[in-house]
Amino acid sequence: MNAFIEASIEANRQLKIAIDSGFKREWSDKTTQGAGGDRSSKLDLFAEKIFTDALLSFGMIDSEESGLIGQGDARIILDPLDGTSNALSSFPYYASSIARINEEGILEEAIVCNLATGELFFKEAGKRRYSGFLDSNEWQESPEVNFSEIGIFEKAYEHPKESILLHQASFKFRSPGAIALSLAYAYRVDFVLFIGAFRLYDFAAGLALCEGLEVCVEEDYVIVSREKKRVQEIVALLSLER
Repeated sequence: MNAFIEASIEANRQLKIAIDSGFKREWSDKTTQGAGGDRSSKLDLFAEKIFTDALLSFGMIDSEESGLIGQGDARIILDPLDGTSNALSSFPYYASSIARINEEGILEEAIVCNLATGELFFKEAGKRRYSGFLDSNEWQESPEVNFSEIGIFEKAYEHPKESILLHQASFKFRSPGAIALSLAYAYRVDFVLFIGAFRLYDFAAGLALCEGLEVCVEEDYVIVSREKKRVQEIVALLSLER
């Protein structure tokens, strides 16, 4: 584990402690429109400050909330709080997402942390994915799961026709509302499907954690699964609506 991942883990630990210590009413206040297009809550900005303080020495930060921060040849893609609405509603499915791209444009590290449970995933370039919990600080290679009854269809509520097609084809799925975290869990579920505009903040770290799985990235959708056949089946269903 290198210094960047250690610093990222410690920042996640600080943020989780702050959230667990008690929700502050002002965190739900919305401020300006963030660089990613959504309005930033004060909780988003609070989380961003923790990560920027911890990671600025490793490169320029490109945050979903404030855009470019600091200087450096390396670029850190940061979503300090993926699933903000979940967090503000105390629904336990929200995460931080961090990816560092080096001076040559190669993604070197990816970290996604479920801030509700403390489960964290990380990967260094050329190495396997590791996972563990912030309170134990013990990290093990993430095992593949051979069977799952459900997939994840993020933003399914925006795509009723595709949802019906999946249902009619006997695909079971959930839509928990945090794409980076759903991608981190991709090795545990039947599939992960996202339909919509591709934003680097949402996908940089999550897709890096999917290395070794079947990944299909198109202009308007992303599919990840352990099985190539499953990806092909979903592509065929989506083509019926195009």
